[in-house]
Amino acid sequence: MKQRGGWDDVTFRTELDATLADFLDAQAERLVPLGADADRLVAESRTAVAGGKKFRAAFCHWGFRALAAPGDAVEERALLRACASLELLHASALAHDDLMDASDTRRGRPATHRAFEAEHRADSWRGNPEQYGAAAAILLGDLLQGWADELLRRCGFGWERVGPALEVFDLCRTEVIAGQFLDVSVQARGRADVDTAMTVLRYKSAKYSIERPLHVGAALAGATAGQLDALSAFGLPLGEAFQLRDDLLGVFGDPTTTGKPAGDDLVEGKRTVLVALALDAAPPADAALLDRSLGTPLSPPEVERLRDVIEASGAHAQVEAVIGELATIAVAALDDADVDPEAREVLRGLAAAVTQRVV
Repeated sequence: MKQRGGWDDVTFRTELDATLADFLDAQAERLVPLGADADRLVAESRTAVAGGKKFRAAFCHWGFRALAAPGDAVEERALLRACASLELLHASALAHDDLMDASDTRRGRPATHRAFEAEHRADSWRGNPEQYGAAAAILLGDLLQGWADELLRRCGFGWERVGPALEVFDLCRTEVIAGQFLDVSVQARGRADVDTAMTVLRYKSAKYSIERPLHVGAALAGATAGQLDALSAFGLPLGEAFQLRDDLLGVFGDPTTTGKPAGDDLVEGKRTVLVALALDAAPPADAALLDRSLGTPLSPPEVERLRDVIEASGAHAQVEAVIGELATIAVAALDDADVDPEAREVLRGLAAAVTQRVV
């Protein structure tokens, strides 16, 4: 059984999945009067939260544990429900993100909009299957976001703890939605320098993936402003390294482990830091090829050619170096922070896991 320090992360994910299942069971019961279509919506919500590494929940848990320990089994349960709320928020973001990116797959299965689109086609319903799939994905994402808020509000801690955590949660949603809009605007303009790409990365993913989950957990533990700042010094650079790793996997990842087609970010036309660096450094002809190929259907040989361009430009190696630098900065900040020693050890392990992953 895989462990980091004294923490059994396999058991944590199992308990988290059970918590999510119990919550969705309760929602399904509430929706019984709506009939079979509501059943389909709940079924897709179960699929949306299944799998994954559950990093956001883990960082929420250890944001709390960095400052305090649950007092009893009731608080343990309340903390687990709060952690689960972040996974509902993440599932919401993925449903919307896949639709906006026109992604076909997620974790090796059809993306939400594609799954509903396929049901429409299979049943020969009226109207446009793609429009139906899009509508369903928007509604599912909205529903999951509402449920995330509900689960955190009703996690089981008193309002004196939940209130500050909800303030972080609200800020997190504002940042990620505004960051997503910046991202789609950058793609629409067809250009992004490295600074702009880093801003997108920071607000669309880095803060909501690690820094804000840490803050939600810490707020539930009664964190001061200074303690939140100390966790930011660790969480923000680590979140940026996490997303830079994700950007590398979006171009160079193995589809059998990522669950996405080869070079999916190139096909989707994502103007990531990796791409911005390559466009800056590649010879003019190679840069022009990369620029005009982004966001177009690409054959496997064409994907491989663009990978070669990025590799030859030095962008791949540069991003790897930045990931290492950011991870070093994050761990140094963690070492300086006044946190529980066990939490520090586990968070160090999580830092390695999010920056060295292959999926």
